[in-house]
Amino acid sequence: MNLGQIIENVKVTGILNKKETVITSICIDSRKVSEGSLFIAIRGIDNDGHKYISKAIGSGACAVVYDDSEYDVELSASDITAIKVENSRMAAAIIADNFYGHPSSKINLVGVTGTNGKTTIATLLYQLFTSLGYGCGLLSTIANYIENDVYPTVNTTSDPISINSLLAQMADRGCEYCFMEVSSHALDQERVAGLKFRGAIFTNLTHDHLDYHHTFAEYLRCKKKLFDTLPKDAFALVNTDDKNGKVMVQNTKADIRTYSLRDAADFKVKIMEKSIEGSLLNMDGQDVWTRFIGTHNAHNLIAVYGAAILLGAKKEEVLTHISGLSSVSGRLEYIKGPREITAVVDYAHTPDALENVLKTLKDIAAGNPLVCVFGCGGDRDATKRPEMGEIAEKYADRIVITSDNPRSEDPDGIIREIKGGLTAAGRGKSLCITDRKEGIRTALMTANVGSIVLVAGKGHEDYQIIKGVKHHFDDKEVIREFFNEQQQ
Repeated sequence: MNLGQIIENVKVTGILNKKETVITSICIDSRKVSEGSLFIAIRGIDNDGHKYISKAIGSGACAVVYDDSEYDVELSASDITAIKVENSRMAAAIIADNFYGHPSSKINLVGVTGTNGKTTIATLLYQLFTSLGYGCGLLSTIANYIENDVYPTVNTTSDPISINSLLAQMADRGCEYCFMEVSSHALDQERVAGLKFRGAIFTNLTHDHLDYHHTFAEYLRCKKKLFDTLPKDAFALVNTDDKNGKVMVQNTKADIRTYSLRDAADFKVKIMEKSIEGSLLNMDGQDVWTRFIGTHNAHNLIAVYGAAILLGAKKEEVLTHISGLSSVSGRLEYIKGPREITAVVDYAHTPDALENVLKTLKDIAAGNPLVCVFGCGGDRDATKRPEMGEIAEKYADRIVITSDNPRSEDPDGIIREIKGGLTAAGRGKSLCITDRKEGIRTALMTANVGSIVLVAGKGHEDYQIIKGVKHHFDDKEVIREFFNEQQQ
């Protein structure tokens, strides 16, 4: 593709060594540059792509996009075309959209944003529309899918080049829908700029990522960007049980629709019956049995239902297929063990998510003991640590505080901060066991007959990061290993 076509609609402030060039690939990682590449220098949180411009040129880049004036002299002295732009992050997204032929306009792309529920809603929509017979893609925390083919993922929302490449592959294979998690980081860093969304869903907004956004107002502003940029032919489906739902759509041009458990809304749901195996829900006036439990999952399912209807699916077919949907890996996933003990693995790693899960399990436990095993991630928002300790004390009969992903932090220091949220009574019913495997095994070993043991924080993750090193670790493997030992 010609360079001129690739930079169409990019806010260019200057061009050095201007010449028409054929571009064979686009890169934001200098290690992926080859002959004929366009290298886009982006300033990141921990690194600055501008420092790798010389390396990219040496590897064969024939053009560079940048936004730092410090490099003007260096680039003017080279013989490659250098395009200076207002914002290289935004430029990268527009360039990726151009290079891959505007793939989001060839597919029904639905974005899901919010603090909790993004993975579940996006994955269930992918499951639902696949079961309805459509070719579908999924861009999520757990994995990216093109129909049944799995592609690994690093971030909740990938970089714009990866996103557009995957969308182009979906379109080429005839996929009609793609369901995508959209994180606040991605919105702030313009990773989804230039994408054409058919619709967007807002789940909720609670305490998280303040290590990055610093204030709740800034966190909200970033989430709101998804709805502010929706076209008028898109839909904006928001949870009005969250007070921020109406704020999200204050400036949107899209068709606003709502869902709720409590209030009048376009799509309503009510929990009729519940057990550890599932719930009977009344959705849009019709009863349907599902394999999901908890108020938060009722919200997730009515969002899935509402989005499906807005995308043109028939009510009867949607409800029939919703009853067959299965839980997302590591989201309220239960494992039965000896002595009528049930272990539940959940990704809950925010105060709101932990409270939702504990409230749900406390209700289902019906007087049986509830044990909570959890920790908090290192190098992340530390202010939520004591709050999560307070929540665990409120709902759990026994608590085991352990490591999550301590990353570069001292795990014992994180545990001390969590304990700071406990009262004397809370400390009296808690244990602190730094080794996560031992923490889980101790909780199961000491659990009373009929107990529910929640192991929270990591969910689907099969690793643990300690002192910057990634080790294999899977909560479910530890639980099953322990239960198998007890049954021998």
